Amino acid sequence: MSAFDKSILPSSDQALSGRDVAVAVAEQHVVLGSSMKDFQPPVEVIYLGLGCFWGAERKFWQTGEVVSTAVGYGGGLTPNPTYEEVCTGGTGHTELVLVAYDPSQTSLESLLKVFWESHDPTQGMRQGNDRGTQYRSAIYCTTSAQLATAKASKDAFQTALSDAGFGDITTEITSFSNFYYAEDYHQQYLHKNPNGYCGIGGCAVDFSMPV
Repeated sequence: MSAFDKSILPSSDQALSGRDVAVAVAEQHVVLGSSMKDFQPPVEVIYLGLGCFWGAERKFWQTGEVVSTAVGYGGGLTPNPTYEEVCTGGTGHTELVLVAYDPSQTSLESLLKVFWESHDPTQGMRQGNDRGTQYRSAIYCTTSAQLATAKASKDAFQTALSDAGFGDITTEITSFSNFYYAEDYHQQYLHKNPNGYCGIGGCAVDFSMPV
C-alpha cells in the first residue's frame, strides 16, 4: 500500500528519489511512423494532461493533424520515474501526452479543442474513476505564445462550462518544466491493445475560442 496521500502533491523532501537513467523507449511512433523525439522547427511541442494517457494519446494521433505523439510523466519532482512510482502518488507527476505539431499545418486552438472536450477539467486530482495526482488536468507550454493561447482558452471554456452548470476549471497551465517518457509498452497503447482501458470522457460542452 502506498504511504502517500494520492490526492495531495508531495513536497520535495517527500518525493521519491528516482534515478539518473531514462526509461528506454522506441524512437518511432507505431501509428504515424514519425519520430517521437528530437523535433526541429517549425515543429512545436506542447504537453497535455487529461487523465489516463492511453486514451488521451489516441485522441490526438487520430486527429490527423499532428506530427507525432508520445506519453510520459511531467510536472513533478522525481527524475526518470517508473509507472509504478507515479502510481504511488510519490513523484508529483501527472500523466501527459506530448503533442508535436506544425503550426503552419494546424492551429494550437484546434488541439486545445480536443483537449478541453475530451475530459472534465473541473475535477482536481482525478478524472472520472481514476483518482490521484497523476490524473490531474494540465497544460505545459514550451513558448510564451502557447501559454497566452492556453490561458485564453481556459477563460473561454470556463464560460461555456459555467453556462452548462459545471464548476471551476482546475487545470494547471504553466511553462514546461520536465517530461519523462513512459515505458515503451505505454506508447500508442490502444493501438497495440485495441480492447484496452480508455477512461477518456468529456463534459459534452463545446469549446470555441472567441473571435
